[in-house]
Amino acid sequence: MRDFAPRAWLRGGHRMTIYTWAHERRFPDLPPASPRLFQVEPRTRVLAHCHWQPSPQDHPTLVTLHGLEGSSDSHYMLGIADKGVRRGFNVVRLNQRNCGGTEHLSEGLYHSGLTADVGAVLTELAELDGLPSIAVAGYSLGGNLALRFAGMLGESVPPWLRSVCTVSPTLELGACMDAMERLRNRLYEWEFLRSLRKRIRLKARMHPDQYDATGLWRVRSIRAFDDRFTAPHYGFKDAADYYYRVAAMRVVDQIRVPTLIITAEDDPFIPAEPFRDPKITGNPHITLCVTRYGGHCGYVEDPRDGYDGYWAEQQIVEFAASHAGALR
Repeated sequence: MRDFAPRAWLRGGHRMTIYTWAHERRFPDLPPASPRLFQVEPRTRVLAHCHWQPSPQDHPTLVTLHGLEGSSDSHYMLGIADKGVRRGFNVVRLNQRNCGGTEHLSEGLYHSGLTADVGAVLTELAELDGLPSIAVAGYSLGGNLALRFAGMLGESVPPWLRSVCTVSPTLELGACMDAMERLRNRLYEWEFLRSLRKRIRLKARMHPDQYDATGLWRVRSIRAFDDRFTAPHYGFKDAADYYYRVAAMRVVDQIRVPTLIITAEDDPFIPAEPFRDPKITGNPHITLCVTRYGGHCGYVEDPRDGYDGYWAEQQIVEFAASHAGALR
C-alpha cells in the first residue's frame, strides 16, 4: 500500500472529518446507476443502486456499505463507485434498511450487526446473477458489518467472496460510543441523533403499533436512542448488550478471507487501541493499516493527474482488484 500523505491544512482528526463530511463532491464521469430491490426477509426489501459493466459476469463486483445514517448517495459510496467503475468493476451501492428514503420497504430498523441482509444480497448477486468475484467495502458502521459478516463465515467462505475492505470500522462499538460521548465530539453525536429522531418519527407515523415517538426530545444521546429503540426491537437486553454482541471484535479472529482494515490514530470517535489486539494483528488474512492522520472516513490528500485525492477509496479499489482473481 502507498503511504497516506494528508493535505497539510487537513492534518487533525476534526478538520479532516468535518471537511469530508461537509465538502460537496461531483462525479460527472460516473455512469448512471440502475435501481434494484433485494428481498432480504418477508416484507423487507433493501434498495441498491447498481453500475453494471457490459457483460457483468466477466467483471469483478464491488458491493459498498455505508455508515450510520448514510445512504447509497453518501460521498464515499459515490467516490468508490467512480473509481471502481473506471477500474473495471461492477459496483453495487447498497442502502441499509430504511436508508436512502426507503422507510416504506421495511417495518424494522437497521443496526450495526445486521449481517443477514448483507448475506442475502451477496448470495443473490452470486447465485442469481452469476457474478463470480465479489468484494465488499464498508465505511464506519458498514465496516463493522463487513468484518462481522466475514468473521461469521469463518472457514465457510464461498468461492465468490474474494475480499473485504473497511475504512474507520466501528470495530468495538462500546469503546466507540464512549468516545462519541466526549464533549469535543458532541457535534457529531447531535448530527447523528437529529437524523435518527427524524427516522423514528417517520416510522411511528407509518407503523404506530410498533414505534412510539412520545417524548422523543428526551432522547439526547445515541446510547439513549439504542436503549429505547434499537436494542429492544432486536431483543437485546439494552444498548450495552447490543454494542457488545454485534461488534466485529467478537469474531474478527475468525476471518479467513483477504481483508483490509484502514483506520486513523486521530479518528475523533473510533479508538485505535482495539485494532492492535492480537485477534487482528495475529490474523494473517488481515492487512491492517493504522495511519497517523485521516480522521473519520476522511483520508484526503493532494489531488494530481486526474486523481481526486481520496486515498482510502483508491486503496479499497486496488486491494479488491488485487484479490479479484481470474475471471472467465
